[in-house]
Amino acid sequence: MKVIRNLFVSFMFLALVSLAGCQSQTEPTPEPSPEPEPPAVETMKVAVYYLKDSNNEMYLVREVHEIPKSTGVARAALEELINGIPVTTGAFKVLPANTKILEVNIENGLATIDFSEEVLHANVGASGETLGIASIVNTLTEFPTIKKVQFIVNGKAENGMDWWGHVGLSEQPFARDLSSVYEPAIWVTAPVDGQTITSPLKITGNARVFEAVVSYRLRDAQGNILAEGNTMAAAGAPGRGDFEASLTFKPLAAGSGQLEVFESSMKDGSDLNKVIIPVKW
Repeated sequence: MKVIRNLFVSFMFLALVSLAGCQSQTEPTPEPSPEPEPPAVETMKVAVYYLKDSNNEMYLVREVHEIPKSTGVARAALEELINGIPVTTGAFKVLPANTKILEVNIENGLATIDFSEEVLHANVGASGETLGIASIVNTLTEFPTIKKVQFIVNGKAENGMDWWGHVGLSEQPFARDLSSVYEPAIWVTAPVDGQTITSPLKITGNARVFEAVVSYRLRDAQGNILAEGNTMAAAGAPGRGDFEASLTFKPLAAGSGQLEVFESSMKDGSDLNKVIIPVKW
């Protein structure tokens, strides 16, 4: 019996030691599940017009801003005009920051914008008022469905007839007017960045250049010129006008490159005010 008892004690001791060893082992910590990637925010580009005062002359500048994609593009562009940050040196906003857009109605090419009464609190002179109105109108008429623009305040036309106290709204509805847009000298509306192009390539845009001559060239990724030419804008500087051109090219294979649109210097033939559009084919 003594032998059996000793064996039993030894067995229990070994069992306890084994159990303690198992408990002392740290179980591996499971790897945390990776956080799911947030969905990419879709964006779109809108052109907005701000004011700039340089050398005692006030004028408009056109900027292209990237904003969250929206089905209400006209309202989104106006919101950016109010709340966006100008990137052109010296450019500034004229619409009061607390202005609200109550309604945007587009019918038969006429956009009627209903602003809150805060829109009337801008503090500008006569030239600033004229350009401020043009900045809104030009921003909205970037969209092909809008040809003219009129404003109302809190649902009534009579509430805003004096507007900012100088020019007023007696001449509305207003049409697009780019005569006071000095910067940039050239912008391109087609093709757009990253577009896959085919021959012939349609090039469109607007320019304020000497004698209305707009030049362009297409380069491949190695810098080789595939095709080049020039066209005339509808008006030359100090005016500005739309331009359109058709460029025939023969790429050797699928690839990428860039379209360059520019003004040639009358002094030395160098490229001025060049706009570069990355493209594929």
